[in-house]
Amino acid sequence: MMNTFSQVYKDDPITSHHIIPLDFDSTYTVPESHLWSQSDESHQKYQTGAPQDSLIPVIDLCDTNAMDLIGQACETWGVFQVINHGVPLDLVKRVDFEARRFFAMTTHEKRKVLRSPSGSTGYGVPKISSFFAKCMWHEGFTIMGSCVDDAKVLWPHDYQRFCDTMDTYQNQMKLLTRKLLLLILQRFDVTHEEMNWATSTHGSHGALQLNSYPSCPNPSRTLGLAPHTDSLLLTVLNQNGVTGLEILVEGLGWIPVKPVEGAFVVNVGDLLHIFSNAKFPAVYHRAMVNQSKHRISVAYFYGPSIESTLAPLSKNGNPCFRSLPVKEYIELKVRHNDKALSLIRI
Repeated sequence: MMNTFSQVYKDDPITSHHIIPLDFDSTYTVPESHLWSQSDESHQKYQTGAPQDSLIPVIDLCDTNAMDLIGQACETWGVFQVINHGVPLDLVKRVDFEARRFFAMTTHEKRKVLRSPSGSTGYGVPKISSFFAKCMWHEGFTIMGSCVDDAKVLWPHDYQRFCDTMDTYQNQMKLLTRKLLLLILQRFDVTHEEMNWATSTHGSHGALQLNSYPSCPNPSRTLGLAPHTDSLLLTVLNQNGVTGLEILVEGLGWIPVKPVEGAFVVNVGDLLHIFSNAKFPAVYHRAMVNQSKHRISVAYFYGPSIESTLAPLSKNGNPCFRSLPVKEYIELKVRHNDKALSLIRI
């Protein structure tokens, strides 16, 4: 399963220029390569006048109305925050500690596990980087399944703690995303096969992304992560208490997603947008940086078997998209980024 998913990137390698993060250890000014134009639409900061801290729903999974609230949030926003989710707080803290341990290493050490141009895991810049003229103020570490090989390179005698923590967290994230998908899809008249396609852990795949946004000397001219949608079904993000994530809302512009203690941010990805027959928006989002804080976030991306067939729900009106293998859609996203959805629209 992981090898199949990795094959997508091997078939469409990017240039080495687009995998190596900036050497933040020795950077004191923002280089031209990372300076975004103030007029660039991706970088504009829209003023909304809206009560920003009350816009994005915060949903308690123990609430008896959780299913309806989550469904409404998916239909209206494509994003929500969830509390009382069942993931142990001490595990979340251990993941944060291990992520910080990794990003605190020297640039030379981190580059020992640099992602190859055809690779899907390891240290590097965001995969969407090749679609933008300017670079992002970001470094990341991507894990799919076991990270033992990379961890042994980084910590030859102390790698097991990192691996055990990340493995346990991925297992918890898979359970949580399955629980959320069951709640989301119960609002629809789905067939047994459709429910199983979305929620079965057999053959499903996930990816864990550790994100680092170092403090920036000129945050008004940089972007931590350029605007994009996520490719899979659901993304579960731990913001670690630092503001930076923003979503684009029609009529309002860019809205910050205010961190809530103990909460995960959950957003709809392309596959769930297609599966819901466009009922759930795939939320367009970006990450900003600041001058005083080094922001660390941890994202988990969840998707069905890559060899399965993706199709809009059969009982949800005339299909907006054609059916296709999940692998084919991921390949379209790798090659065309935000144009991929339009290529399968009917």
